[in-house]
Amino acid sequence: MKKFMISIAILMVISTFGYQPKVGADAAPGDRIVVLGEDLTSAQQNELLKEMGVESPDDVQITTVSNADEHKYLGDYIPAAQIGQNAISSAIIVIGEKGDGLSLQLKNIDYITEQMYGNALSTAGVKDAKIYITAPFQVSGTGALTGIMQAYEITSGIEIDEDKKEVANEEMVITSELSENESMDEEEAADFITLIKSKISEEKPQSKEEIKQLIEEVANEKNYDLSKEEISKLVDLFQKFKDLNIDWDAVNQKINDAKGKVTDFLESDEGKGFIEKIKDFFKSLWNFIFGGEDSAVTEYSTLES
Repeated sequence: MKKFMISIAILMVISTFGYQPKVGADAAPGDRIVVLGEDLTSAQQNELLKEMGVESPDDVQITTVSNADEHKYLGDYIPAAQIGQNAISSAIIVIGEKGDGLSLQLKNIDYITEQMYGNALSTAGVKDAKIYITAPFQVSGTGALTGIMQAYEITSGIEIDEDKKEVANEEMVITSELSENESMDEEEAADFITLIKSKISEEKPQSKEEIKQLIEEVANEKNYDLSKEEISKLVDLFQKFKDLNIDWDAVNQKINDAKGKVTDFLESDEGKGFIEKIKDFFKSLWNFIFGGEDSAVTEYSTLES
């Protein structure tokens, strides 16, 4: 199993140390907040602010966090020694227009993926925001989620239920653990969780046994070989989903956003060009079979351009 780095991206957890944020009705699309790891040097802070496009600290809300709450939210799922003691990674959150959905970008985060963050944040009810997560050097990113939720609360004025925060953190950890399964990679693990969410939203299982059956059906469809322990963790996780007041509209929006990436590509100039090359390929194949080899060579060359 991949080792969680000691210098884990713990930085973004919830200790605000007396910081009094401006929240609530004044929050508007375009509002920004920066979360900086408490253990960054002054030089590293300035470097990350510049990277985030912040010309002056006076231009944005800034809060500094420690890793105390990372232990609170992740301590049940990750050994304390692996969580670490330093707050390093940071983020900037920009509130979007209603319906914009979640947009995430990562730098120097080498274990948790954009989709893992997006899935967990949709569980917590975070939506319509652009989020950039970064660190001055490579970190795993497992601790960043709590800080992002904290910053979202500060900027939007929307309080996230504590139980949802815990479930979102658990979901992120379980998804990253699933990516260690030999039958799936990081992207497939995140897609697997997304698909289970979609099925639960549609079928609304009422018991643990029904949830277990649904998970096993999806795993079989995808040819994923899950251990009993993995299935048990997933059943417990999604039982908590059932017991919480999850905003399934937000969850399904994230699912649709993922689907939309394919549509966006196909509608882009690059996507249209790709489709044309595919058409040219089959045209060349047809000409080769029925019209002679010379025409096939001419047509096929367009696919290599």
